[in-house]
Amino acid sequence: MSIDSEVTTSVGVQYPLDPLSRAEISRAASILKAGPAAADSFRFISIELREPDKALLRAGADTVREADAVLVDRADGRSYEAIVELDSGIISKWTQLAVGVQPPFMLDEFAEGEESCRKNPEVIAALAERGITNMDLVCFEPWSVGYFGEDNEGRRLMRALVFVRDEPDDSPYAHPIENFIVIVDLNTGEVVQLQDDEKTPVPSARGNYLPKYVGPARTDLKPISITQPEGPSFNVTGNHVQWANWTFRVGFTPREGLVLHQLRYKDKGVERPVLNRASLSEMVVPYGDTAPVQAKKNAFDSGEYNIGNMANSLTLGCDCTGEIKYFDGITTDSIGRPVTIENAICMHEEDDSILWKHWDFRENTAETRRNRKLVISFIATVANYEYAFYWHLFLDGSIEFMVKATGILSTAGQKPGEKNPYGQALNNDGLYGPIHQHMFNVRMDFEVDGPKNVVYETDMEIPEDNPTHTAFKAVDRLLETEQAAIRKTDSAKHRFWKIANRDSRNFVDEPVAYRLIPTDGIQLAAGDESFVSKRAQFARNNLWVTAYDRTERFAAGEFPNQATGSDDGLHVWTKADRDIVDEDLVVWYTFGMHHVVRLEDWPVMPRQNIGFLLEPHGFFDQNPTLDLPRVSATANHCSADEGQTTH
Repeated sequence: MSIDSEVTTSVGVQYPLDPLSRAEISRAASILKAGPAAADSFRFISIELREPDKALLRAGADTVREADAVLVDRADGRSYEAIVELDSGIISKWTQLAVGVQPPFMLDEFAEGEESCRKNPEVIAALAERGITNMDLVCFEPWSVGYFGEDNEGRRLMRALVFVRDEPDDSPYAHPIENFIVIVDLNTGEVVQLQDDEKTPVPSARGNYLPKYVGPARTDLKPISITQPEGPSFNVTGNHVQWANWTFRVGFTPREGLVLHQLRYKDKGVERPVLNRASLSEMVVPYGDTAPVQAKKNAFDSGEYNIGNMANSLTLGCDCTGEIKYFDGITTDSIGRPVTIENAICMHEEDDSILWKHWDFRENTAETRRNRKLVISFIATVANYEYAFYWHLFLDGSIEFMVKATGILSTAGQKPGEKNPYGQALNNDGLYGPIHQHMFNVRMDFEVDGPKNVVYETDMEIPEDNPTHTAFKAVDRLLETEQAAIRKTDSAKHRFWKIANRDSRNFVDEPVAYRLIPTDGIQLAAGDESFVSKRAQFARNNLWVTAYDRTERFAAGEFPNQATGSDDGLHVWTKADRDIVDEDLVVWYTFGMHHVVRLEDWPVMPRQNIGFLLEPHGFFDQNPTLDLPRVSATANHCSADEGQTTH
C-alpha cells in the first residue's frame, strides 16, 4: 500500500537504531490514517522503530527507516500489525490478527475504564449497599483479566479492583473493597460483569505516608554532596555513549522501556563486542493467595501494560544524583499523536568502593584503585508498584542488571482478627498483604567477540578420586541444543553459565567468554497446571538459549494479554530444538523476588534489590584495569598522585 505525495516528505537522517522521533511517529500515524486505518474507530497501541536487520548493520549497508505499529479497531474489536516505510510512505505489511488476540493496554484505556466503572448505575447501587456513596473517592484499579479457561468472545477486557479513600490524598490501598470486581469492555465502555460477593468490612485504619500525616522530618542527617568539578567522564552524541572503555547506544520502546544496543569494550585499542542488544523481555507478578480476588492477580507488566509507556519523568536529586544525562522516551497516544516522556532515562556515574587493592607487608607499600560504575536507568509506575530498572557498567568489563522494587503493596481485606496463611496482616483492622512473586526475564542478544557463540554450563564437582577429601573443580558442559539449554539454577553446585566464542582465543588459548552469575535465580512457585504457569512458562526455568530469530522478542510471546500461553513464547520456540553451537545466540535469564510481605513493607515499601551479574571470564588476558591512576590518602580523601588526573 502507498499514499499520495502530500505525506511523503522525509523526516530526516538518523542512526538506524535511534528510536523514532516525534516527527517519525506522526508520519507513521498519518500514513496509516490515510490508508487502511482511516476509520475513526482505530486506536494505536504502539508505534516504534522497526530495527533493521543485524546483518545489514554489521556490513555497514544502507537501511530503510521503518516503523512497527499495532492497532485496534474498536468497531469490531480486531487487532492489526503494520510496517510502514517512513521515507517512501509505503505500508509494507498490514495484517489482521486472529480473533481474540489482544495487544497491551493503552494508557488512555486506564482512565476510560475507570470512568466507565464510576458512571455505571449497577456499580453505584452495589457500592451504596456497602455504605459507599461518594464515587469521587472510589478508585478502580486497572488489572488485566488474564486467562482462566473462560471464553471472552473476543472482547478487550479490563478487570478493576476497587479501593476507596477517606479524603482525596488518602492512600486508597489502606481501604480495599474486597470481593468486589468490575469487568469492563474497553472497546465499548460497557461494564460486562460485576462480581459482588461476600461483603467483607472495608478496613478503616489509614496507611498514609505523606509528610502531612507522618509528621516532622528527622534532622539528624547531614547533606551528602556528589560533585564532579570537571564534569562527567562520559561523552554523548545523540544516543551514542562513550564512557571509560565502554561504548553503546541507548534505545527506548513502549514495551521494554530502556534498551541497550551495540555494547562494546575497548581493549588495547580495539572495540570488542559483548552484547548486541539487551532489555527487559517480560515480567509477571503471580499471587499465592487462594482468595477469589487474589488468586486471579498475575499481571504481565511488560506484555500486558507496555511498561515503557509508564516510565516516570525523572527528577534530579530525587531519582538520580550527580552529573546527569537524561534521554527522553517518545511514544504515542491512542490516536497516533507522539507523546514525550521527558527525562525517561537517567545516566550518571557512581563511586563503587575499591576495585582492587594489595598491601605488600614486606615493603610496607599499598596499591589501591577505586571502582566506579556507569548507571543507566528508568523507573516505571505500574498502578501501585514502582519498578526501577538499572544497567550498571563497571571499569573491569562487568555488567550488572538490577531491579529495585518499591511503591505500595496490592492489598486485600479480611475480617478483623482473621489469620491468613497466604498473607501478612498489616494492621488489626482487616488489612493484609498477600504473598506473591515478581518474576523478570531479560533478553540478551550476545555477541562475544563476534556473532558466533556457544554456552557452557559450569558446575562445581567433587571428583571420585579424592584422597584428601578437599578436592573440587569446575566442570564445563556444552549446551548443544535449545532443549538442552533449558536450565535451572543450582546453588549446591555453584552453577553459572559461560557465553563463549570458540573462534576467539585468549592468552592461554581458551575461548574468550562472559559468565552469567545467576543471582536471585528463583522459579515460578505456582504449579505447572495453573493458568499462570501455562502462560508464563519462561518463569519455570532460569536459563533459556535460542538461535537468533528477529521475530522471537518476548519471553511470553508477542501478545500475552488474555492469551492462553499455548502458542507463543520461549516454551513454544524451543520445541524446534535448534542447534546452538557456534551460532548467533540469544540468552534469556529469568530471576525474581519471592515477596513474603512484612510489616516494614507498609504503608510504602523500602526498595528491594534483585538482579544478576555478567562478568568477563577469560575475555581479557589479565586484569584490564591496571592502567587506572594510582590514588593516595591526602587530607582524608583519595586523590591522584602528582602529575596524574583522576578519570
